[in-house]
Amino acid sequence: MDAFTTGLLQRIRTTQSDLQHARDAGDDHLVEVELAELEDLQRLAAEHGVPVSAC
Repeated sequence: MDAFTTGLLQRIRTTQSDLQHARDAGDDHLVEVELAELEDLQRLAAEHGVPVSAC
């Protein structure tokens, strides 16, 4: 796995974790921010053929 793929998958996992923390805290604004970030990362992964199902 190359550095780009490794870094991207790590960012996705981190964002998923941050999203869960925001949901647990009831912070609706932060949930929206994290969802947008996650969507961007997933789009980037798809554009580069990086499977994210394992995240």
